[in-house]
Amino acid sequence: MKENFAFHDIDPQHADDATIKAITSLWNSALAPEMPISEIFVRYNLRPSAGVVRRLLLASTAGQIVGVAIATALQDEPLVNEHGEGWLDALVVAPAFQRQGLGGKLLAMAERWLTEQGCRAVQIGGGVRPFAPGAPKSGCSVAFFQHSGYTLFGPTWDMAANLAIYKPPVGVGEAPCAVRPATSAQVDELLVFLRREFPGRWRYEAEMFLADGGRISDFMLLWSERGVDGCCLLTFPDSVRPLERFYPYELPKPWGQLGSIGVSAACRGQGFGAALLDAGLRRLHDNGVNGCVIDWTTLIGFYGKFGFEQYREYAMMGRAL
Repeated sequence: MKENFAFHDIDPQHADDATIKAITSLWNSALAPEMPISEIFVRYNLRPSAGVVRRLLLASTAGQIVGVAIATALQDEPLVNEHGEGWLDALVVAPAFQRQGLGGKLLAMAERWLTEQGCRAVQIGGGVRPFAPGAPKSGCSVAFFQHSGYTLFGPTWDMAANLAIYKPPVGVGEAPCAVRPATSAQVDELLVFLRREFPGRWRYEAEMFLADGGRISDFMLLWSERGVDGCCLLTFPDSVRPLERFYPYELPKPWGQLGSIGVSAACRGQGFGAALLDAGLRRLHDNGVNGCVIDWTTLIGFYGKFGFEQYREYAMMGRAL
């Protein structure tokens, strides 16, 4: 018997507990056991953020939610989305209801809503509170999006290492700098650095992190003779960012994460970045972290020198609207 589906368009701030539970269950039915999420993570990703508008698009039958798309647009932040793009953060259909056109219908609804917000393009994944950087290569979603007119821009990876056996490469630590956890008195120095050197997404994410109540000490600051010339953000089991965003489940516990990480343009190629990375990894190690993820990167060779290997691959995909 052919199913009759109803489609719903709601503001995530009005999502009740049953809807959050259904979104979590849908994602896990399609992507577990490699990439399971919790209701806590879903609630975190649906939190309000400065300039963000977001939509939940749901498909249901017989009172059961069987498909979901989450679309996000960021307004008044041209340095973060310089091409005027929006994001499809998630698109999941329950396995029992796949191949019935639900995915295509939800995708079309998301694209139409993003167009109404003034977006000129859409990217799969990689939103301001991402479920993933792109489409996971381990599933069938890449073929679905290509069939729907999306272009593959290239791969990106999460990389991982066991910090229980971490050893820094030879020569690390020779750059004339010091790296220390940030203190509450150094918020302004951090933000001045990011606004100068990384005024787009990394600056925005740091402001969002602090607005969420994130610990300033989760940032490591690199100090040169002229002041703050680098920073990296660490994620611990008790950080405001849920560790499950980085899907560390195949790694040895306890888990941790490192990134974003960057140094001033004037300091690159002089060992400052390596010193900052080493200090961040040693701090994670000293806090008992074993399995560590550096997410969303194409710098395979650089992180490989520090013992990291390719862990999970994503396809970066998008299309004009």
